[in-house]
Amino acid sequence: MSSYKKIVLAGNPNCGKSSLFNQLTGLKQKITNIPGTTIENKVGKLIVDGQEIHLIDTPGTYSFNPKSLDEREAVKVYFEDPAPDAIVYVADAANLKRNFFYFSQLAQQGTPMVLVLNMLDIASFKGFEIDIDRLEKELGIRVFKINARLGEGIKNLKQALKEDQFVPHYAFGGDDDHTHESHYDSIAKLLNKTTKLKSKRELVSGKIDAWATHPILGYLLFLIVLLVIFQSVFTIAAYPMDWIEQGFGWLSEFLSKTLAEGWLKRLTINGLLAGVAGVVVFVPQIAILFFFMGLLEDTGYMARVSFIMDKMLRSLGLSGKSVVPLLSGAACAIPAIMSTRNIENWKDRLITIMVTPLMSCSARLPVYTLLISLAIPSDKFLGVVSLQALVMLAMYVLGTLAALVAAVVFKWFIKYEIPSYFIMELPIYHAPRWSNIWLNMWQKSRSFVTEAGKVILIVSMVLWFLASYGPKPTTPFSIQESEELEQSYAGHFGKAIEPAIAPIGFNWKIGISLITSFAAREVFVGTMSTIYSVDDEENFEQIRTKMNNDTTPSGAPVYSLAVVLSLMVFYAFAMQCMGTLAVVYKETKSWKWPTLQFVYMTALAYVSSWVVFALFS
Repeated sequence: MSSYKKIVLAGNPNCGKSSLFNQLTGLKQKITNIPGTTIENKVGKLIVDGQEIHLIDTPGTYSFNPKSLDEREAVKVYFEDPAPDAIVYVADAANLKRNFFYFSQLAQQGTPMVLVLNMLDIASFKGFEIDIDRLEKELGIRVFKINARLGEGIKNLKQALKEDQFVPHYAFGGDDDHTHESHYDSIAKLLNKTTKLKSKRELVSGKIDAWATHPILGYLLFLIVLLVIFQSVFTIAAYPMDWIEQGFGWLSEFLSKTLAEGWLKRLTINGLLAGVAGVVVFVPQIAILFFFMGLLEDTGYMARVSFIMDKMLRSLGLSGKSVVPLLSGAACAIPAIMSTRNIENWKDRLITIMVTPLMSCSARLPVYTLLISLAIPSDKFLGVVSLQALVMLAMYVLGTLAALVAAVVFKWFIKYEIPSYFIMELPIYHAPRWSNIWLNMWQKSRSFVTEAGKVILIVSMVLWFLASYGPKPTTPFSIQESEELEQSYAGHFGKAIEPAIAPIGFNWKIGISLITSFAAREVFVGTMSTIYSVDDEENFEQIRTKMNNDTTPSGAPVYSLAVVLSLMVFYAFAMQCMGTLAVVYKETKSWKWPTLQFVYMTALAYVSSWVVFALFS
């Protein structure tokens, strides 16, 4: 017998399980208003009056009969050894009829259970009145009222987790009766006894949804929302970006005066500092992007985006359940691909995995913003929206269109046989949980710095050495002039691949960055910072300034409009992330699919860049 209690949190998607899990355990699991976010069981430990409890947050599911990977993950916990000691079933009080179906199935398993009613404020707003005492009497179990968003009712529930308040006998039929009709009949009778509708009030949500889910206006509204976000990314972030650049400039000047002359000083300033500064400066833009994404998710708007995209995806032959991974790909392809586990049809899931990396992720944002600042003026279109924000929006739209077209192409090769379904309830619009939004923004920004920073530090050190030394008779030699940079190891490598990338407008310096950014897309910016710092040791200027001043032997700017657009398109389509390839292998259990993914995306990137460069040259 184990010395701890094993308690499972169960319920439908979007019922507030993850919010409750965070409240009980103090952990920081991401929570959204989009079903399919939790894709694996999360375990948290808590101590209540000396009793150790292992709390398991399972993915939301509608039925005890699993069809997808995340649903299997939710159900398998009941068959593990040791078996759960109890179940805490979390129900959306505003949707008890739907929520009670899975509850009724779990009730027949014989595991002790308590019922937790969440979102009672929304139920009250909708006009529902629930008789908690009568509900407890009818079910024969304890029923707790909570508000997981605000932490109300958590203290009483915690005490119940320790004490023997779990009862294994329920009101839902016998073990021999498993039909859906019997379950729904029992649920209907129960609700007739315990709930009543005080009044029928037209919700504000319904009025907003007339626009937000409109088949035409819904897409237009979403584009406007994205445009506002990208406008903010360029305007609001400009001030902290300038402060960061000035801070790194001051630090560089301080180290230049403090450190003794030699290779260590050059490595520190022109290698490590330059590489890290080139990426950290874009953190304000990353933070703003995640702030707005969190705001859209927390208010319930992203669920509407999923709804309208479902209609479009089905018209293209994709599964409606592909919506969540594709939208998640705008943040990062790795968790987005993992979220495909809720797609029960393997072929639909495979196609979604193959096209999700085409969605423009946050790692591309530093690349886009750097390149846009080089060739796109900050002029206002119609005196309102900046051209830079419009180009950024165009890159995200381009990635989305590419993913949809690629999905249609894959449908020709991977035949669609088994029909799939997509169940999603549109949650009522909520006031945003600001603490959740700020926390999510902080965690994502910190993760961007720490995860990218590790790679950039290594790449910067290796690249500085390769760019500072070369195969000369008098080795090692220190690079002092731009001509000598071409003679370094990095220069030789860049020159070797230059013939292959010259047709799409890239020179050998860009070629080096293309190779190093296979570690992670944002490494492109750090690599360019290191290359241009090695090229000019005495002047720690902004990377954008140095790239703007770079010219060809004929005196033309290296980063012309044609080159910048070609490079942006290349990064929009190319598989420039080893982590994504690794997770594709993990999810498909084969090297066949990540290899095919790498080949088709690289070919698409090269051909598209060639077309763009030819058109704008």
